[in-house]
Amino acid sequence: MNPLCRWALALAAAALTVAAHAVIVTDERGVRVDLPRPPQRIVSLLPSLTESVCTLGACERLIGVDRYSNWPDAVRALPQLGGGIDPNVEAIVALKPDVVLLAKSSRVTERLEALGLKVIVLEPKSHADVQRVLDALGQVLGIGDAQRVWRAIDASVTAAAEALPARAKNRRVYFEINSAPYAASEVSFIGETLARLGVKNIVPASLGPFPKLNPEYVVRADPDLIMVGERSAQGLEQRPGWASIRAVREGRICRFKAAESDVLVRPGPRMGEAAQLMAKCLQDKA
Repeated sequence: MNPLCRWALALAAAALTVAAHAVIVTDERGVRVDLPRPPQRIVSLLPSLTESVCTLGACERLIGVDRYSNWPDAVRALPQLGGGIDPNVEAIVALKPDVVLLAKSSRVTERLEALGLKVIVLEPKSHADVQRVLDALGQVLGIGDAQRVWRAIDASVTAAAEALPARAKNRRVYFEINSAPYAASEVSFIGETLARLGVKNIVPASLGPFPKLNPEYVVRADPDLIMVGERSAQGLEQRPGWASIRAVREGRICRFKAAESDVLVRPGPRMGEAAQLMAKCLQDKA
């Protein structure tokens, strides 16, 4: 075989190798993102995405995160790039990432793309979203069987539900995200977990996943049990009319510590742990 033919065959083989490792993913905007290979330098600007990347075995590829990403412990040593909605664009660019992972609500997506960075928008809000995002991240990272993480989540939620005694079920629950108040409804990932635990969410699907409520709505709904983070629970009993709520009168309020609240409000690999926390609350307050 002459040298020119050998060179042509080598070039074709190299092209096939590159193509085999290329990454093509469509994000939540419906935008197709092409990467020449699985990224080795990743910026994540949403805690649930940070946790998913790490659980999929690619934590060492993270080079920067948002200020709220704090699990696993390894990410605490990474550069913090501000809030996920409005991060420090200059600091992100300086890190020269192969890709930036962020939420649909972020305000810097177009600016980052204009500066030549690859951006993938992923923001899970339901159990189905978490499954889909894990698949997308597995594809981006070049990791097979990303659904193993979902299977572990699903098994843990099922175990929590099966271990819960009958007397702890059928409660009418109000889950507060923050003191605005924003709540988790039936169609949020939190609401879906509560449903699998056998309890009734007082916030219906019709209000959207995480609606801002009029505090009087909660008074009228009169839940049997309230789940809320310590950071949001201060002065809860003093809110107008809330002293009359059954859960407040009977002391059926679960106040979660900051680290527990992080687990509960992040739609990612620790959702099984979140189900265990909710189940413990239900059992303790039964």
